[in-house]
Amino acid sequence: MAGMGKRMRPHTLTIPKPLIPIAGKPIVYRLVEDIAGLCDEKIDEIAFIIGDFGKEVENNLIKIAEEVGAKGSIYYQEEALGTAHAILCAEKSLDGHLIVAFADTLFYADFKMDTECDGIIWTNRIENPSAFGVVETDENGIVKKLWEKPTEFVSDQAIIGIYYFRDGAYLKKQLQYLLDNEIKVKGEYQLTDALDNMRKEGAKFKTASVTHWLDCGNKDATVLTNKVVLELNKDKNLVSPDAKIINSVVIAPCFIDHGAVITDSVIGPYASLGEKSKITHSVIRNSIILNNASINGANIDNSMIGNFSSYDGKTDELNIGDYSEVK
Repeated sequence: MAGMGKRMRPHTLTIPKPLIPIAGKPIVYRLVEDIAGLCDEKIDEIAFIIGDFGKEVENNLIKIAEEVGAKGSIYYQEEALGTAHAILCAEKSLDGHLIVAFADTLFYADFKMDTECDGIIWTNRIENPSAFGVVETDENGIVKKLWEKPTEFVSDQAIIGIYYFRDGAYLKKQLQYLLDNEIKVKGEYQLTDALDNMRKEGAKFKTASVTHWLDCGNKDATVLTNKVVLELNKDKNLVSPDAKIINSVVIAPCFIDHGAVITDSVIGPYASLGEKSKITHSVIRNSIILNNASINGANIDNSMIGNFSSYDGKTDELNIGDYSEVK
């Protein structure tokens, strides 16, 4: 999770993308919870590979690991040199059974690890996979070739960014081989190259599919992900008991955090309101409103409003960063 999140600006100017909340929980928190809940082995350690996010963020990440009963470790990727380089930054933790996950994606899958094979690559079939790593498989589901962002169509099985490895030390060896031999694609060391080298040496990788693949790469995708997560959790009460809802209607599913104050408004469906947000004389649907934001006299859809921001009065689709004021 060391990237700068440029496609999610202005929000990532003040908060790392994996900490942006989806239905009230940071993306990385949901990812850790989902993997821990579906994994059939106890997780001993969670290593977070980050940029310079600051000690407060690092402490929060350690707490996320501890909440699922694991040790938390922090590693740094100081230069954007690709996925293989990023993972190798956590070389001290690359041992034994290993899951690698990129923290800008949420997923729902039948998450069972076949320890008889060398690894599992979770994929999703899409029409145009040119922006992703892709795999080609044989009739038994065994991977027979991997490509990183191919310019010509070779397969519709896009790699979603979740992997299982039976031998983390073997992965580490292959990652180091790329760096030692300057094997790059467009100036970066790619995980797909390490995997293909392992395959050529006889390692057997299988693919597994997902029921939902939720991208958080930009504002529209993140708002859509928020909608899907709210729908998947529609049977849960996601409205804080101390939220004040005055002369207003909440159309489920919605998330409303503690301390929120809603007056003369209609909220939902698919709206998430952050801690101590204030909504007055407004209609808000299919949107993410972050902590301490204030909205008055607005009718908004497919929007994100940042922390401590205020918006006063009209119908619009918005993308406003933290500490902003729009009248």
